[in-house]
Amino acid sequence: MRTAALTTLATVAGLLAGICWLGDGAQAQQEAARPTALPPPPDYGPPIVNEQAKMVAEAAIAEAKKNNWHMAVTVVGPEGELIYFEKMDGAQSSSAALAEAKARTSALFRRASKVFADQFSAGNVAFMTFPDAARPIASEGGLPIIVNGKLAGAVGVSGGTAPQDTVVATAGANAVKAAP
Repeated sequence: MRTAALTTLATVAGLLAGICWLGDGAQAQQEAARPTALPPPPDYGPPIVNEQAKMVAEAAIAEAKKNNWHMAVTVVGPEGELIYFEKMDGAQSSSAALAEAKARTSALFRRASKVFADQFSAGNVAFMTFPDAARPIASEGGLPIIVNGKLAGAVGVSGGTAPQDTVVATAGANAVKAAP
């Protein structure tokens, strides 16, 4: 009888230790699943001018041509308003609207549209409840245009794969680093 009681006590102690261990593991998983904070977005600066927007589009189109990709490129101001648009011959019809949505997302939220694609992939879809005028697109290819450390607008590119769109958008965004 005494042996059975000790065996039962040992079993219960082992189960409690296992439950505590599982609890610690679950807590560690929850802590690891917490998203990391995004860096603060850049402040708004003077809006991009037409000449700069053309430079952005030219650099983006040159990168697309170099890789034989057919793209649409949109440049918007800080409030998401259209400044410049160019669609290469052979770019799919939907690319025009997608490029503009990516650029607008990057301007209004002052960050790359990829941030929302990553959030969507992680299962965070709360941004889809935003009102239509402020709803971001969850797709790569939109980047802020930073001039003298401040947001001047954004570029959006569509027509290739997500990484291709980002390569072309990066070439465009990097074309204007400092005001002339």
